[in-house]
Amino acid sequence: MAAYRSSFATSIRLAPPEGAMSIPDVPPPPVADAGLLKQAMRRLVGGVVVVTAGSGEDRVGLTATSAVSLSVDPPTMLVCVNRASSTWPVIVKRQHFCVSILAAGHRPVAERFAGIGALRGPARYAGAEWTTMASGASGLTEAQAIIDCDLEEVIERHSHAILLGAVREVRLGGGPAGALVYGGGSFIDLSQP
Repeated sequence: MAAYRSSFATSIRLAPPEGAMSIPDVPPPPVADAGLLKQAMRRLVGGVVVVTAGSGEDRVGLTATSAVSLSVDPPTMLVCVNRASSTWPVIVKRQHFCVSILAAGHRPVAERFAGIGALRGPARYAGAEWTTMASGASGLTEAQAIIDCDLEEVIERHSHAILLGAVREVRLGGGPAGALVYGGGSFIDLSQP
């Protein structure tokens, strides 16, 4: 398995293509207040996923709202992970991650993987059924969908890493109807009638 490419915090300014407008050197704008940004982003409601990596006793995972499809040609996922999380080094070591899209009723799973109850590692997997995917990572069997990825590229910026994952396998679930979302600092079940 090839190691991921990391863009690290290096920025290279490329010359614009011939005929393209160049961007003038402009000093960076003042940095906004981090607390206000956090409050603002809590107002954006997002779908909830569990991102898992590893197998056996090195299984880890976290709850996130920052998972999107980057491309369908080729199938690629984009996920943001805090580099201080216990999941980050396992993703780097195993070169894979799995995204389980949670449904209404999966709040207990989301809370365990968010660290509520102080559970860590394999203990977070208790109380739910998991499927081992092609990469070796686990997907929540009753999830709305499971997307298994090989780590293709990492962009490290500030506290987080942006993961680009080449999709290996997708499974659509017949799990509970509705979605689990996060907004206003709370998990919210959106049940379909």
